[in-house]
Amino acid sequence: MSGKDRGILYPARLPEFRRMPAPEAVAELVRWFWIPEWDIAPGRSSRQHLVSFPASNLVVEPGEVVFSGPTTRVSHRDLTGRGWAVGALLRPAAMPTFTETPGDLRDTVRPFDAPDLREAVADAMTVADRDERHAAAVEAFATWLDKHALPVTEQGRQANELAELLDGDAEVRTLDDAATRMHVAPRTLHRLATRYVGLSPAEMIRRRRLQEAAERVRTEPGVNLAEIATELGYADHGHLTREFREQLGFTPSGYRAETGAT
Repeated sequence: MSGKDRGILYPARLPEFRRMPAPEAVAELVRWFWIPEWDIAPGRSSRQHLVSFPASNLVVEPGEVVFSGPTTRVSHRDLTGRGWAVGALLRPAAMPTFTETPGDLRDTVRPFDAPDLREAVADAMTVADRDERHAAAVEAFATWLDKHALPVTEQGRQANELAELLDGDAEVRTLDDAATRMHVAPRTLHRLATRYVGLSPAEMIRRRRLQEAAERVRTEPGVNLAEIATELGYADHGHLTREFREQLGFTPSGYRAETGAT
């Protein structure tokens, strides 16, 4: 499943939000660029809840650039006033440019010193036409990455392949499944994930499954929750419910009711 709102728990509450493909020059470094823009009425805020992808992000905002490491839990951000962000969802092969130990950055957001990147993207975001400014911002971001990123290695490409497999193939439910598909030893994939993502393959699979479960619970109101649980590899309806409670803080049925998918 690859819905445009995957990973976003309450898309109806979002301000304007776009995901844009990475230009060819940085396609091995960036899965996609994402751009939200918002204009919240004075005295109000908009809380955005995310089940983030199992990856890191480099994010440009008007006043700063931040590096967001791989997450192990649901996150949220409260939007106020008027603003924007331009983020790059990084592929594993990009990580050596930023850190040798991505696991040390789990669940952290840190300032990233790149004033030239911030200025180039901020200039692009002043363009009046929305499509033109978004295209210009992505081009400026991609140009900076292409200039500063380390060369992609064969091991980095293998890590990209692993991430694509774990994120995109619902039939891959275990590390052994992935190792069989890629014709390598499980320990090789575990090392790749540790070195290039900062999460274990099991954590990456679990995140994909939770994203898919949330999206299906929200968008398929006529489908029984037990059926969704079985199709996504949960042991049973109770397993799905426990996962929701532990990771999201509510039950699948409660989430379905809250989002109006009844």
